[in-house]
Amino acid sequence: MVISYHGGQCFKVSFGDTTLAFNPISKKSKQYSPAKFGSDAAFVTLWHQDFNGVENVTHGAKQPFVVDGPGEYEIGQVVAHGFGVKTIYDKYETYNTIYQVKLEDMNILFLGALSNPDIDPKILGEIGDIDILFVPIGGGDVLEVPQASKLAVKLEAKLVIPMQYDATTLKAFLKEEGNEGVKPAEKLTLKKKDVQAMSGEVAVLKS
Repeated sequence: MVISYHGGQCFKVSFGDTTLAFNPISKKSKQYSPAKFGSDAAFVTLWHQDFNGVENVTHGAKQPFVVDGPGEYEIGQVVAHGFGVKTIYDKYETYNTIYQVKLEDMNILFLGALSNPDIDPKILGEIGDIDILFVPIGGGDVLEVPQASKLAVKLEAKLVIPMQYDATTLKAFLKEEGNEGVKPAEKLTLKKKDVQAMSGEVAVLKS
């Protein structure tokens, strides 16, 4: 599995011939610059221009299957489950979808535009052991650094990937996690056995 970061909450996850996009940025976003690449599935946690740029991950023969709400999904080898949670984003109270995605025998949890760290215990009970956690840390409309750090510890994720931050909040998060020496990588290449050996490690990706 290869993971690359494209700013905001936009990630490209590739394995074999399959590419997934998480929260692709729209051309209408006032905060982030969109990236363009082809994907087989696009996971949109919140229908807002910071996260719903499906047109930017539609390229050539790649017309993504759009997942944009709670429910169970099977896309090729990918099995996903969406859980709706209330959030406030851009001054509006709305719903954000947390996605649990299983692929290559790994359990990924993508929190999206989460503003409240108190996730319903029923949801947590369905998620199981988390291999890779994508967590927003920038504050404002999403989790503040201490909330994000405590939630990552509570979820016992083997690998934590922060998203939606600036240089100051990233530095604060790495300090909170005791991982101040982590250097940003161009991309992450992971195998199940690599992740199994981890315990709360943090990876930072260049955007």
